[in-house]
Amino acid sequence: MKKLPVLFCFLFLSLVVFSQQKPLQQLQQEFVDLRFGMFIHFNIPTFMSDDWADPDASPAIFNPVKLDCNQWATTAKEANMTYGCLTTKHHSGFCIWDTKTTDYNVMNSPFKRDVVKEYADAFRKQGLNVMLYYSILDTHHKLRPGHITPKHIEMVKAQLTELLTNYGEIKALIIDGWDAPWSRISYDQIPFEDIYNLIKSLQPNCLVMDLNAAKYPAQALFYTDIKSYEQGAGQHISKDSNTLPALSCLPINTAWFWKEDFPTTPVKDPKVLVNDNIIPFNNVYCNFILNAAPNRDGLIDDNAVAAFRQIGKLWKNEGPLAKLPQADAPIISSNIAKFKPANSSWSWDMQLMDFANDDNFTTGWESNKSVSKPWLEINLEKEQPFNMITITEKSNKNDIQTYRLEYLHNNKWETIFSGTKNDFIKVHRFDRVWGDKVRITIEGYKSSPTISEFGIYNERR
Repeated sequence: MKKLPVLFCFLFLSLVVFSQQKPLQQLQQEFVDLRFGMFIHFNIPTFMSDDWADPDASPAIFNPVKLDCNQWATTAKEANMTYGCLTTKHHSGFCIWDTKTTDYNVMNSPFKRDVVKEYADAFRKQGLNVMLYYSILDTHHKLRPGHITPKHIEMVKAQLTELLTNYGEIKALIIDGWDAPWSRISYDQIPFEDIYNLIKSLQPNCLVMDLNAAKYPAQALFYTDIKSYEQGAGQHISKDSNTLPALSCLPINTAWFWKEDFPTTPVKDPKVLVNDNIIPFNNVYCNFILNAAPNRDGLIDDNAVAAFRQIGKLWKNEGPLAKLPQADAPIISSNIAKFKPANSSWSWDMQLMDFANDDNFTTGWESNKSVSKPWLEINLEKEQPFNMITITEKSNKNDIQTYRLEYLHNNKWETIFSGTKNDFIKVHRFDRVWGDKVRITIEGYKSSPTISEFGIYNERR
């Protein structure tokens, strides 16, 4: 029998993978339907006293001699969880898989075993979905503000390619240390759209979750497929009004990574975790992920295991949740309006036009109440292409009623939209145009219009 050329086989397999690509809303529904999973913080900080490890810590300290990922998976199963998510690389840059991108990895430790592989195999054996956590911030490799180079971007892409190529189907990737106030690595320095599209090219059905809820409003998906809330960082989902696919995370212990007092310190009450977290979150399209912190032997402590078992007795997974409401596609492109010169009609006191595109959703431009038809204009400084505009009001009362969006092309104002859109975050997608200025004219409003952020994007389609 004649053998097919290698290139043909590769292209055939690629077509098979992409032919199975699911619509994003279906993937989001599948994710929230999972309801409850296990976060697993296990990395070089496990062998130190701080969650943020010394970036120069020697790989020699990483040696979990009794590591048993089957124990982790069994514990998750007993809690009626449906998936796990492992910290492949935390903020100090140590990789717990067999990577070719850096020597700072588990294969150069005394352990010399691929923890990501053992974890993925163990969880799949129990019928559980596999997710991975990955930190963009990497203090060992100096991937931090003021030091980022093209080689850092290449490293991120290469590491994600390994993780999404060598370990089977990855249901979701939770990304951390990116566009956070404490990491200060922007979506422009490590380009979000590039990374997002790389992930989707490798695994089209892998959801991308960035832990970015602290910065962006809860009413739209900015730079994530799933809205994420880290409770310990003060990020709390509305148990009354949330309509987006969401994730809320919390450790069962007092910290994310294992500490010496964990075996003797009480863990969180299983009844509270069920009644105050799993049940109410599931009722508003939110999946709950509870962290386990394996110890330095590589095992979950007995007191934590007992609590997970108790959760499994108190709570049963009753299957799919209610159907998710229709939502706009995630915004993943760079905001070309950010920090560009702004102008406007008369503003109210110090709420000047410059606050409308300062990349800060807590500030905003407010029109003076005397102006009957307020306007705001962004100067892009040169003619360039764009195909999406977002308007986020500072008030959630939908004060802006009717308005007109225009762009300046060849010294002539062209209309993009004219009418009403009663959303707190107004997302407009349209065919690509070229212009050097964009403006909104507000023709009808309930009270003085306020805009916290005006975004302009050239989205890849």
